[in-house]
Amino acid sequence: MSEKNANLPKVNADEILDGIDRWVEIESPSYQGETVNRMADLVEDGMRTIGGEIERRPGWDGIGDTLIARTPWGGDEPGILVLSHLDTVHPLGTIDGVLPMARDGDKVFGPGCYDMKGGAYLGYYAYRHLVRAGKTTPLPITFLYAPDEEIGSHTSRDLIEREAKKAKYVLVTEPARDGGKVVTSRKGSADYELSITGRPSHAGANHDKGRSAIREMARQILDIEAMTDYSRGITTNVGVINGGTRSNVVPADCSAEIDLRFMDPAGAEEMCGRLESLTAYDTDVEMVVSGGMNRPAFDKNDGITRLFEHARSLAAEIGFELEECETSGGVSDGNFTAALGVPTLDGLGVDGAGAHTNHEHFYYSSLEPRAQLMIRLLETLE
Repeated sequence: MSEKNANLPKVNADEILDGIDRWVEIESPSYQGETVNRMADLVEDGMRTIGGEIERRPGWDGIGDTLIARTPWGGDEPGILVLSHLDTVHPLGTIDGVLPMARDGDKVFGPGCYDMKGGAYLGYYAYRHLVRAGKTTPLPITFLYAPDEEIGSHTSRDLIEREAKKAKYVLVTEPARDGGKVVTSRKGSADYELSITGRPSHAGANHDKGRSAIREMARQILDIEAMTDYSRGITTNVGVINGGTRSNVVPADCSAEIDLRFMDPAGAEEMCGRLESLTAYDTDVEMVVSGGMNRPAFDKNDGITRLFEHARSLAAEIGFELEECETSGGVSDGNFTAALGVPTLDGLGVDGAGAHTNHEHFYYSSLEPRAQLMIRLLETLE
């Protein structure tokens, strides 16, 4: 090993892999709070063992608990918030069916292993490494594990923002992008539901007496999808539709779920306004639009630039080139913290591919350098 690298953290990729495997084995879909809480129990036990000061707020409406662990050093001084989530998108039984835990060369498969139990474990591992080495850090560290990031963070957002307001920096352990890149900006998002009520009738005997909610919805969908403007980074997507009862009944009800993505506050205001002002073509049907903003845009600023440059210099010491990806279309809890003006670096988790799919995986080769980067960030941020 060269002299330049002699003082790097000594980490063990196999030990990290074993830890991630234990976390992945506990399937934790967002809407099944009891399974997310099994994960929270495991993390809480581990944090207590290594000296974390624990705060745990129970969830509600079937959502799991939000877990916060703090280092015993640093007191109330503004410090580092390491932001992770324990919920996944895969339903229970995935690990025993279409996506079993397995390793194939450099690829390690499993539900939620890439998004984001691999990265969530790296944060935990970095803290445990510091404690085992008898080290403290210049700043206190708070680890927050959210139970509902994949479904909008509605129960955890207030705690995320509370902790971010007390922090100098936020490190988000979402998965790396495009071969190991970190994230320095993200689009914002809004969620809407469009509900249409028409008039039912017999499709054969009294077709003219009916008012089809599905027909009206079809016209609205074409208008909504046409609002997409790639040149401005705006997308509108109708992703779920429900309606009708039988083919011989003019449908009285239809609903659709709409996803909106935007680049900046001006785009958010404009597009939310357009969706909220939709009107029916058929004046005999009733149409209701509900919903609104979920996550604000995550804009790169000078503080984020400096934080990225610091991370890039640490990566160079470790022996790899750290790059930033162009604006991510996906959102994360980092959107909340960046919107508060707190320097936020996202995508610090494991490198891999296939998030939310049945071939989700991370690369074993990314474990050592990504763990070293996390440790060095905690050691050097002041």
